[in-house]
Amino acid sequence: MNTHNQSGQRTPVRCVFRQRAIAPLFVAAALACGAGAAYAQGAAGYPSKAIRIVVPYPAGGPADTTARTISPRMTKALGQQLVIDNRPGASTIIGTEIVAKSPPDGHTLLLVTSTISINPSVFKKLPYDVQRDLVPVTMVIASPFALLAHPALPVRTTADLIKLIKARPGQLMYPSSGVGSANHLAVVLFSRMAGIETTHVPYKGTAQGITDLVAGQVQFSLHNPLTSLPLVNAGKLRLLATTGSKRLTMISNMPTISESVPGYEAGNWHALFAPGGTPKEILARLHVEVSRALSAAEVRSKLVGGGADPVGSSPEEFEAYFRSELAKWTQTVKTAGITPE
Repeated sequence: MNTHNQSGQRTPVRCVFRQRAIAPLFVAAALACGAGAAYAQGAAGYPSKAIRIVVPYPAGGPADTTARTISPRMTKALGQQLVIDNRPGASTIIGTEIVAKSPPDGHTLLLVTSTISINPSVFKKLPYDVQRDLVPVTMVIASPFALLAHPALPVRTTADLIKLIKARPGQLMYPSSGVGSANHLAVVLFSRMAGIETTHVPYKGTAQGITDLVAGQVQFSLHNPLTSLPLVNAGKLRLLATTGSKRLTMISNMPTISESVPGYEAGNWHALFAPGGTPKEILARLHVEVSRALSAAEVRSKLVGGGADPVGSSPEEFEAYFRSELAKWTQTVKTAGITPE
């Protein structure tokens, strides 16, 4: 998937989508502190030693922050230390493989983002099967993107943007952090469902893309809401909507894209997984303690202030949602014409 020419310049990739599609059913998730209590009783001997949470990202990043925010309360409740083990690299594959091949005893866990639901579609061969070698525990937080536009663009809503793009098919460009990245595929899905033609400009990371959006080199983008708000407040960007299934708590007055494009939902959720074969009793115990941690005022305040909403879905709820995400991104990757590496 070469996206740069020999001179090192970025090459725009045009994506055309004219047919509205129906997004897979979103399984609503909510805090459920008491769920699975019967299972939890069957895990009386768990944990028997420190629990390692593998985070396949560098220390200090969003997923690492989520892990370190919930771990102190879980450590206290479980009576064993939760150790954060950062294993970045290869689009989360390195860290994910470690957990997939660990004993299914609940003492090695994975805290990963929605990338795990995209990788099976963009990589031909993974060293694990996400549905066989891993089991969902809970979605910890939902972290939608912000739909942003350059202030010079004559739009103030999602509907305005769709109307403008339809009037100028293929002329409006958007950046992403790379072909097959979460924010790339989220725009691909938006374009397909809204029946619009957009032009993709891939970058190596997010920083240059947002810089070029502020400069007007690209016209709209999906980006992290927390880091976008200072630019919005300074008048350098315009915030049109967010991409979640419901409004984001920290900016609850801002509509979602789904209010204009029914069924649309995307974002960079963070979730906990265990090795495949981990007993249901242990999964239930972990779910209960994550949910309890998320219900603590100081934990909730930190996560909401960071541009996310706490979730704490049950293993069953999250498994159903995860399967729908796998199907959604498989179809989106095919629509985008991305050839798996």
